Amino acid sequence: MTYASEAGNFSIALGGDCLLTRKLSIFDEPAFLELANIIRACDAGFVNLETVVRRWDEGEPGITQGTFMTTPPELLEDLKWFGLNMVNCANNHMFDYGRDGLMATIKHLDEAGITHAGTGANLAEARMARYRDTKGGRVALLGTTATYRPWNAAGAQRQDIKGRPGVNPFPSKVTYTIDDEAFRALQRMGRELGFERTRERNATHFYSEAELGLSGADRTTAFGTNFVRGDKFTAVAHGSREDIDDILRWVKEARRMADWVVVSFHTHDFSQASMMNARTRGELEEPADFIPAFAREVIDAGADVFAGHGSHTPLGVEIYKGKPIFYSLGNFIMQNETLPFFPDVAYRRFGLGPDATPSDFLDARTNNGKKGHVAHAAFWENFLATCHFTGGRLSEVRIHPVDMGFGVARGQRGRPVLADEPIRDRVIERVARLSRAYGTKVENRNGTGVITL
Repeated sequence: MTYASEAGNFSIALGGDCLLTRKLSIFDEPAFLELANIIRACDAGFVNLETVVRRWDEGEPGITQGTFMTTPPELLEDLKWFGLNMVNCANNHMFDYGRDGLMATIKHLDEAGITHAGTGANLAEARMARYRDTKGGRVALLGTTATYRPWNAAGAQRQDIKGRPGVNPFPSKVTYTIDDEAFRALQRMGRELGFERTRERNATHFYSEAELGLSGADRTTAFGTNFVRGDKFTAVAHGSREDIDDILRWVKEARRMADWVVVSFHTHDFSQASMMNARTRGELEEPADFIPAFAREVIDAGADVFAGHGSHTPLGVEIYKGKPIFYSLGNFIMQNETLPFFPDVAYRRFGLGPDATPSDFLDARTNNGKKGHVAHAAFWENFLATCHFTGGRLSEVRIHPVDMGFGVARGQRGRPVLADEPIRDRVIERVARLSRAYGTKVENRNGTGVITL
């Protein structure tokens, strides 16, 4: 062999959502440094960077009901210290500070030398792979998100006009089947509230057929949602075929250009069964219908790893054609409560005036810790995954449970350390239970979950 990487031996560490607002490199707990060493021992380290990297004067507040996330550029050095050198930026927080915030994030990541994917100055840039050279070979990273606002999506560039900066969008839609009684009630609402007349007027104006929505004896669109008449109530989610095909085109391109291909996918979508039964967000456990289908198509197109995230909790793992699919890597760094400022609109949501402080806002939105992420342990018990390839094939996946400080003071919680009992066993049991549906066996070996092939 001319090059060592020809042997096909490669490892990558994969963490979930990263909301970073404080330094990492100053801490020295053994369980923290051991976690850092696990990441550093791999050829590459990945997280979903769910924040805007910016200085205070870069960008203006966007429109969101979540946390207006912002990370000082200096903290990117701490990510690198931790062993993390590849990040996804296609997610619902990337427009927290508008177009300028997104472009600032790209600039600061470039300057820090961190490989990033999923955003760009136009759609082609947002969809294309970004590459990183490692001792184990060249790694391609692509990122897309199903959770975004329409004005966050990157736009295609034409010969005569620039594209629109944004995220790589994965459009999806849910079609609901409802019984005859409910469908007739929906039709009556459309007549009595003027929805049908609005559609008729729009049909004579500048709208395309797709924008008008469904119409007919057995199908209709109301409130932006598709409904079909049937015998019972069901819901089916599906992605846009046009967008899926274009994303897969870039996956195939990455396959031809790199030794290893990682596709990152951000979503807040769950199956209808999970939505019907879960009492809290932490109990949502099954991805929406279109996600497993898309993940398998991504592997078929040449990806080696499908890295899902967005639930902020661990979900199941599937091994498909010898390649790992993580339906959610969960949380990894959750420091969304130590931001120095929030925009006025955030305070107004909870009736707070101009003299309110960030802590006032945080206490109001969680009802003093009684709701939201801070009230549920599931969001703070997660894992780091490491994938190990030998001779070009996946040989093992390791699940390293992490403790992120549930119940600890606001100024401390959110930084991951390797979990001890009983948290580590709970995390492995959850991942094992949710992976069984995909035929994946997760074995608890002395506090580390192991999937062998």
